[in-house]
Amino acid sequence: MASILNFALLAFSSGGEGGSPLDINPGVIIWTTITFIFLFLVLKKMAWKPILNSLNERENFIKDSLEKAEKARKEAEELYEKNKQNLARAEEEAQKIIEQGREYAENLKKQILEESKAEAKKLIQDASAEIERKNQEAFNNLKTQIAEIAVGAAEKIIREKLDEQTNAKLVEKYIEDLAKG
Repeated sequence: MASILNFALLAFSSGGEGGSPLDINPGVIIWTTITFIFLFLVLKKMAWKPILNSLNERENFIKDSLEKAEKARKEAEELYEKNKQNLARAEEEAQKIIEQGREYAENLKKQILEESKAEAKKLIQDASAEIERKNQEAFNNLKTQIAEIAVGAAEKIIREKLDEQTNAKLVEKYIEDLAKG
């Protein structure tokens, strides 16, 4: 293509005249214009449509990407808000559960204390009753022993002659026997 253009330029150029590059030559202007139009039509047919198609595809891809990004951002915001609400609900539930646990523990503590007090009171009453029973039993045993001692002393006193010295010695001897035995 370039060789055809060079040939055409040589044909229309003036023969042997030497001209400067700034000289106006109508033949060159015409061929330059024809070449420009020809190249423009060729480029329009072969390159312009693919370039425009490529630019349109790129524009559509960018537009779709932006729409998808905006949609993803909105979905992320919605998901963030849902998560935030769920977290708030979970914290509220946790606080309720903690409060219920505290109340349950407090009630259990009160119940255990009341049961302990009741059991301690019952144990004290049982112990007091047992002590009273043992005291009564000891008192009865002591009465029985005193009665036996008194009867034994009276019997010894009666057997022996009753004079004051003998009686005093007898009581002292009997007290000593009791202290030993």
